[in-house]
Amino acid sequence: MSGMKQQLTNDLTDSMRSRDAMATSTLRMVKAAIMKAEVAGTEAVELNDDEILVILAAEMKKRVEAADLYDQGGRTELATKEREEAAIIQHYLPAALTDDELNTIVAAAVAAATIDTSNPGKSMGAIVKAVREQVGQQADGGRIAAAVKSQLNG
Repeated sequence: MSGMKQQLTNDLTDSMRSRDAMATSTLRMVKAAIMKAEVAGTEAVELNDDEILVILAAEMKKRVEAADLYDQGGRTELATKEREEAAIIQHYLPAALTDDELNTIVAAAVAAATIDTSNPGKSMGAIVKAVREQVGQQADGGRIAAAVKSQLNG
């Protein structure tokens, strides 16, 4: 069992013992998403920590988007619940990069890339991919794309 999966299991046990219903339900949901991904293919595989982090980031994003939709619909109690779940999941994700840190990484990737000066947008995909590989789950894809676009246009 991977370290991240073991940590989630231990924390689930602790939340059940302390009767923390929100943490228990959220951790059960996360573990179910991990198990679903492990058996999704033709052959069951155990996910490594990086793959688990991808699942956690996706679950976090779902909660944030759902909270925004509930706010728009005037369902503040459900939005609050989604934000509480997101906060629990956030605990397991690496700290997000600041804008300055992200811009520094993007600037280095832009400097290292071969850019078509007549159409710098053509190079954007390769640069975003290189930055994404470097930062992992520490920055959202939208933030990376926006930073690359501003560096290429600026």
